[in-house]
Amino acid sequence: MKSRIIGNYTSNKKGPLLFVTGGVHGNEPSGVKALEKVFEELEKNQPEINGRIVGVRGNTTALEKGQRYIDEDLNRTWIEENVNKDPDTTEQKEMQEIIEVLEQFPESQFSKRYFLDCHTTSSDSLPYISVQEVNDNDPWAHKFPTYIVRGFSDIVYGAIDHYMSRTGLTGFVFEAGQHTSPASVENHEGVIWLALKEACGLDLSKISCYPDCVDKFAKENAPEQKTFEIIYRHEIKEGDSFKMESGYKNFQKIEKGELLAISNGKEIRSEWDAYIFMPLYQSQGNDGFFVIQEV
Repeated sequence: MKSRIIGNYTSNKKGPLLFVTGGVHGNEPSGVKALEKVFEELEKNQPEINGRIVGVRGNTTALEKGQRYIDEDLNRTWIEENVNKDPDTTEQKEMQEIIEVLEQFPESQFSKRYFLDCHTTSSDSLPYISVQEVNDNDPWAHKFPTYIVRGFSDIVYGAIDHYMSRTGLTGFVFEAGQHTSPASVENHEGVIWLALKEACGLDLSKISCYPDCVDKFAKENAPEQKTFEIIYRHEIKEGDSFKMESGYKNFQKIEKGELLAISNGKEIRSEWDAYIFMPLYQSQGNDGFFVIQEV
């Protein structure tokens, strides 16, 4: 099995920690691939940064198998009760190991600690940031040129960003696009370089892949910054049969009365003129879809 830490880079100058996780879902390898590219470039060119960047594999067991999770969703596991007990599932063990890595870089050693959690989506999507409105997460997120969605971790409990924010880190989740799209790796790489610039003072012109490795995300793939809030979540309960209507893409406009899905043989129609968010087109998952509105 591959090591938990993908890379750990510093120029031995005081400053912040940037703690980046990829592959928290094992069927989302894009963030891991991007981190491997970033650390390869950092080691090769040795640009100066303030502080340190650490890149970490999320669900190592599920990544090996290319499946979302083994026993339970690692991105729903980060609740206080699980953090404070001996792990009794694969994912709880993975979570404890990630926490152990983070604890090697305590707050006292850094001017500030940032996190970035890299994900992808089952259906085709524009890249976007999912941010919880605590600490200074929201103003930090607005330094990045893409869609920003507030409130996911306030509705869906036990996500890694919820834990990181409660632990005092500043950051967000970045959803780079569809699981297997090459653009997702480009977007993850671009956002990591931008985070290094914003958090650790990296001069981007000092890396050999610049400007391509940043511009592919920031100028070509990312939509113009807009901010959205979640107004509805359709939860799939155990035993439910759920089927999303085909053809929906993330951030697609929906109208009042529009048929969105069939659940337990009944039609689910939109109550809003708004946007569809994270429509479920994979077998695992308990969020059927969300509805969001532009702020």
